[in-house]
Amino acid sequence: MTTMISDLPMDLIKEIISRLPMKSVRLTCKSWNDLSKSEIGKVTRRPTREGETMMIAVMRHKLYLMSGFFDGVDPSIEQRGRLRFLCNHINIYRVYHYEGLLLCILKDVTRIVVWNPYWGQTRWIKLKYTHCPQGDDMFNYSLGYEDKESCRSLKLLWFVDFFHRAPEEQFLLYEIYDFDTGLWTTLEVAPHWRIYCSRSSVSLKGNSYWCASERSCSEGGNDHIICFDFTRERFGPLLALPSCVRDREYEHVNLSCVKEEKIAALFLYEYASEFEIWITTTIKAEMVSWSKFLRIHTGPRINFPDCFFIEEEKKVFLCVGRHHDYPKTFIDIIGEAGDF
Repeated sequence: MTTMISDLPMDLIKEIISRLPMKSVRLTCKSWNDLSKSEIGKVTRRPTREGETMMIAVMRHKLYLMSGFFDGVDPSIEQRGRLRFLCNHINIYRVYHYEGLLLCILKDVTRIVVWNPYWGQTRWIKLKYTHCPQGDDMFNYSLGYEDKESCRSLKLLWFVDFFHRAPEEQFLLYEIYDFDTGLWTTLEVAPHWRIYCSRSSVSLKGNSYWCASERSCSEGGNDHIICFDFTRERFGPLLALPSCVRDREYEHVNLSCVKEEKIAALFLYEYASEFEIWITTTIKAEMVSWSKFLRIHTGPRINFPDCFFIEEEKKVFLCVGRHHDYPKTFIDIIGEAGDF
């Protein structure tokens, strides 16, 4: 008698699916695709209304599931419940998202944890050196893959680089953690760039990108981006931001991923109360090209966006940041005409 996929034990099916990239799961069969969706449903309830979006937020050092409803008239954010994948006594300092994985930096300075919310799996990593020495996290983190096609051989890049101090006080250390072996390796790095402490990176197709600038540059700011290739375990050259943007004096720049295919760069011109967003048309470890996506005059309502996300077809972007005259954090949805 022929054994069908549906005849396999459920535990075995889940084990097989867990070892496949999501694109492969979706191409197998409808039942496997439905099963993969049900697994994430254990962690995050699927949206039930048109215009509803689910998101994860850090509040009071814990992770919470939030529901955002954007109908164009009366947007709202509601708390759905706490995500309890960690012990109650664990406090989270910061969270980074990398292609479906959450890297949680803890108040416990001796370790961090990587969480796969899709499968409910966690990996605890003991740090060789502690972070937050003065209450501020001075280290940079990023996750990526050595095998880009199958999204396997996950690695963690961890580094600290005090380039802004006096020559006798400068210090740098670059290390990489291999999830397959559980071992740390110190990288031989002679940086010609500078990435500011605790600067967030974005992950695209297994590589990571930061805002950066020439190390020899006497002025601050970020006028390039730089890629770390996890396959070769090395940084690429500095990649230029759009030339017409670099000719202007922008106060802030931040990066975001677009549908796991492109990188978007958001520029804030402080004195002009203006946002400008550019999207990559080509992005590789050693080359980049850009096209303008959106320019919006906002007035004094928003300042210092911590992160953002864009919707290409509707020409809108969602921005998380702080307002000029109010200390709380806001989530703003801004349209092409400047509508909030």
